[in-house]
Amino acid sequence: MKKTDAKILLKPIKKLDCFLADSEALILEAQALRYRVFAQEMGAKLKTESEGLDYDEVDGYCDHLVVFDNSTQKIAGYTRLLDQHQAQRMGRFYSQDEFNLDQVLALPGRFLEIGRTCVDPDYRGGAVLTTLWTALVEYAMEGGFNYLLGCASITPGPSGFAVDAVYRSIDAKNIAPPRIQVQPTISVPMALRCQRDESGIPPLLKAYLRFGALVCGEPHWDKDFNCMDLFVLLPLDQLKDRYSKHYMRGCQATNGIETATAL
Repeated sequence: MKKTDAKILLKPIKKLDCFLADSEALILEAQALRYRVFAQEMGAKLKTESEGLDYDEVDGYCDHLVVFDNSTQKIAGYTRLLDQHQAQRMGRFYSQDEFNLDQVLALPGRFLEIGRTCVDPDYRGGAVLTTLWTALVEYAMEGGFNYLLGCASITPGPSGFAVDAVYRSIDAKNIAPPRIQVQPTISVPMALRCQRDESGIPPLLKAYLRFGALVCGEPHWDKDFNCMDLFVLLPLDQLKDRYSKHYMRGCQATNGIETATAL
């Protein structure tokens, strides 16, 4: 055997891959992960609880992006992607159930909605979220999208939802201008609000804000999921150069992001 052949055979398989789920089995596994995170961990009230799955109408239209652990052969992280054409076939973006998006959708360009993002509790700490985010942004860039949109959820602390404290902690540059502010269909009731922030900003929202995402107005109260949802809009133009120089170079070298380039 030639030495070069030996090197190829001994090359370690990378731990995490990120790709679109291409089988019913993988989608069911992702829906089971969603159920564990949203229903069992966060206390969401799901109509599909008896099945141990979280699924809804959107699942039949969207793409399912998974982070897969090759060592354990299980899904470690997940998000779903709904583009404008898929949303048109469904009749709306999912976020339109919670917000009036007329002013946002009037912006020129193409939109990609992300939702149901979650990470298995055994994998929290950064690597899975970074892998998912890297593939997500590459998917958006390859598809020629101009904006990412979606809802960032914050669960209540023991005293309730610290709406004012959360918004005070968001930098002014991450607050959308009035022309693209949205209105929630259900505001967080005053009786459920509190002054002290006992939950903090979740890692996913921190990542969005770090890359220039805009929080567009007051949050929606999602009673079924026991959380408040902030509508977030991320213009991709300002992200492309900075992201491709920093993240793509590093991730291509360390994580083998070629698995996501076929998205």
